[in-house]
Parts: sequence; structure tokens; C-alpha cells
Amino acid sequence: MRSGGSGQAGGRLLLVHAHPDDESINNGVTMAACVEAGAHVTLVTCTLGEEGEIMVPGLAHLAADRDDALGPHRAEELAAAMRALGVTDHRLLGGPGRWRDSGMMGLPSNDRPHAFWQADVAEAAAVLAGVIREVRPHVLVTYDPHGGYGHPDHVQAHRVATRAAELAAADGAPVARVLWNRLPRSVAERAVGRLWAEGPGRFGGVVDLEDLPGLVPDERVALAVEGTRAQLAAKTRAMAAHATQLEVEADRGTFSLTNDRAQPLWSTEYYELAAGDPLPPGARSVFDGLDLAGAR
Repeated sequence: MRSGGSGQAGGRLLLVHAHPDDESINNGVTMAACVEAGAHVTLVTCTLGEEGEIMVPGLAHLAADRDDALGPHRAEELAAAMRALGVTDHRLLGGPGRWRDSGMMGLPSNDRPHAFWQADVAEAAAVLAGVIREVRPHVLVTYDPHGGYGHPDHVQAHRVATRAAELAAADGAPVARVLWNRLPRSVAERAVGRLWAEGPGRFGGVVDLEDLPGLVPDERVALAVEGTRAQLAAKTRAMAAHATQLEVEADRGTFSLTNDRAQPLWSTEYYELAAGDPLPPGARSVFDGLDLAGAR
């Protein structure tokens, strides 16, 4: 199924992500398709990703245990990625640096007072609810309760986004549909199996299937947004903009994070319906089946 089409014109999509690069990896095709079709796309990123590892040797000094200057650099990468996707409305929750990247689960950085993992959910959700009341999105995209793969900031982003939608609805600004990022197991098995058969290319290895975020049985996936060639190219450019965090091998349709393990660069993006209006049979976009002409 191909994404795009006039049915998305007038739609408003809000995506809530934990760190710069999460949006391009998970939703680059979807965002590009929505922009192309005339929908309004708002991205809210909860932290600057200050605790990320760095793939560019010349920028190693930016790391948290050295200059601790990675956050502003990743904000620039995020801005470049949004230019590649055509997204003009991208925001940092509470402003730059309001909440800090918590690092992977179990690290001492989880316990910093301003780490997002330590954020008061009610406070952070109130900030995000203000964005929802302003933008009035038809669709909200975020992570499942496990955060896709258990990162504390992803889990917290789920909690904050869920509570914010509840607060906005109580104020007369309901979100019609909430979607979670997903990956159907059969699709992942085929793609990862191909990589194991072909080899890792220029990377050091191939990702393990169970390490892919959002992996679920096929029947839980309600929507597959299949990108056009142009939309996939935009996603690839957006991912490449996050050069400190990942490397793209575009000709093979793969990329690697700092673990140096090849994984598929998804040309189709998948979603589970978490709440709100169901998707009709044959849906091709996040907005299908919704009344986009309703009052703001």
C-alpha cells in the first residue's frame, strides 16, 4: 500500500519521541508522506540525547564524560533531519535542556535530578498537553508502554504522551487516534534473515531479531505506511543527518547504530492502534477513516 494522497490534506500529526534520531528511524517515511500530502506535522522531542555514544571520532570530545556538549550538536542534527523531511514544526519538550537524556536503563545517569526518567509525569504531561491544545492533532504517534525496547526515556515518553492526551481531552482537545510504533515479526524475520544470509556489509555484524524495537505478532499491526521512492530518499537523508548516532548504507537499505550491527532501514513503517478511532480496511495513512474537516 502506498502512502500519500489528498486524503491527508488538512490532517494534523503529532509525534512524541525521546531523543533526536528516533523520529527519522521510526517515522521518516510517514512524516515525509504527510508533508507531501499537505498535512501539518509537529514533532516533540523530549531530550537532546546528551548521553548518546558518538560514531564520529573527530567529535568524541562532545561526549557526556568529556565536554558534555553533545546535546546542542544533536539539536543541529535534528534540525537538518527535519529539513530533509520538510517538517517545519519541531520542538523540544519544555525548551532545550529542560529534561536531560537519562542514558540506558540502570546507568547512574538515570538518577540525575533533571534526567527525563526522573521527570514528574504530571508536570511534563502538562507541558505536552499545551502543545496538543495548540496544534489539535488528529493523530498522536509515540511508543508502547515498554518504550519499544526498554530505554527509560522511551518509557517515560509513552507515559507523558498518554497522560498529555488525557489532559488535553479533558480540556476539550481530544486526539482522535493514538498509534504506537511497531514492527511485525514476520516482516522482521524475513529482513533480518536476508541480512544474515548476505552478510553485514561494511558493518561489524548483523542485529539480533529480538533486539529490534517494537517487535510484535503480525496481528497487532493495524497500519503499514509504505513509502514512495522519494519518501524513502527523504527518510534516508534525515537518518544520515544524525551522523553522531548512526551510519546509513543506502544502497543496501541498512543502517547501524553505535553497536556496529547492520539492521534494515525500513521503507514501510508499521503502527498499532493504541486508542481512538479504528483504521478502516485498506488504510494507507495515519489519517484514513478520520474526519479531517472537523472543528479545531
